[in-house]
Amino acid sequence: MIRPFELFIGLRYTRARKRDHFISFISLISILGITLGIAALITVLSVMNGFGKELRLRILGVISHVTITEVDGRLRHWQAVASKLKEDPRVVGRAPYVLGQGMVARGKGVSGVMVRGVLPEEERQVSELADKMVAGELEALKPGAFGIVVGSALAWKLDLSVGSQVSLVIPQGQVTPIGVLPRLKRFTVVGVFKADMYEYDSGLVLTHIDDAARLYQMADAVTGLRLKLADLEAAPRVAQELADRLGQEYTARDWTREHGNFFRALKIEKTVMFVILLLIVTVAMFNVVSTLVVVVTEKEADIAILRTLGASPASIQGIFLVQGAVVGILGTAVGTALGVLLALNVETIVQGLEQLLRISFVAGDVYFISELPSDLHWDDVALVSGCSLLLGLLSTLYPAWRAAKVQPAEALRYE
Repeated sequence: MIRPFELFIGLRYTRARKRDHFISFISLISILGITLGIAALITVLSVMNGFGKELRLRILGVISHVTITEVDGRLRHWQAVASKLKEDPRVVGRAPYVLGQGMVARGKGVSGVMVRGVLPEEERQVSELADKMVAGELEALKPGAFGIVVGSALAWKLDLSVGSQVSLVIPQGQVTPIGVLPRLKRFTVVGVFKADMYEYDSGLVLTHIDDAARLYQMADAVTGLRLKLADLEAAPRVAQELADRLGQEYTARDWTREHGNFFRALKIEKTVMFVILLLIVTVAMFNVVSTLVVVVTEKEADIAILRTLGASPASIQGIFLVQGAVVGILGTAVGTALGVLLALNVETIVQGLEQLLRISFVAGDVYFISELPSDLHWDDVALVSGCSLLLGLLSTLYPAWRAAKVQPAEALRYE
């Protein structure tokens, strides 16, 4: 237990005298190392939290929380399935869809896409694409009109605008006298959306569900029923319960199964970054160890005098624990404050640097998003600060133990 005596002497030792300026300089370097390590760790974790949150929101703004279909990949009588789920309070939106692959061509430009047939009046229940239109509107998709809504990146790539004519080629072949040829249909662009995710802005097109069903020869069936849940985190459990409730001929997939590996990779990356950046703090703690060892060597005579005056080995150990703890606490406190400040303003700082240096740190076609988001979690701040304080305490144990082992007679022999 540290008493006022140990606290007073330990704090006194932290204030260097003229002949101890070198020790003070090493202590300052240790504090700066801890500060920078903590600040970098909090900032990076916040950015990774923001990155994961932003991606999840944007992905779930386009895909569904849960997808219901039959085991053969087609859903017949989707209206009956939707009516069964209408009374479930966990399901807040339902919409049928037809999904297929294709190629959009205009002139010499060709791009592979995923084609999603939707009911415009129902699509608003399960996605945010209707609110992300930058030209035209989703309701312009009419059955039999063969209209198409494209992403902003695809529109830029093929120079498309509302009213443009494009050809949609699908892999399902048709038999002709000259052999099997891919099916092709002319579509008119009736809208352009911008989901702020390059993957969807460049590779997803929407058309009316009736036109998609005719194109992919689905007859009266659809690919499945998309559901939006009140609690997206409960999607795995709800999907399993709905599948059991509907029967063995139905299957249910939730968003964690479709993109689970991606979000697990983000979580693993966050853990790895935490460990790597924590090594910066650990290196700074080695400086604390070396500083305290030097201090113990310099103060052997003082330690011997304190021992002869009645100080116990535990008191001597407490003195140097206080001195090391001051360095660790000070570095952790300043680093935590700096890290929180950076995490809360990282978007503004990055934008300022991009304008100043005229470069882009986050390319949308590489990182899926074009901005650097930040989401500060106070549990991460507590974890980082706690690890730093623990490392600071551990770094003081050996020097304090060494100080407690100083023998007064040996230390004063040559004084």
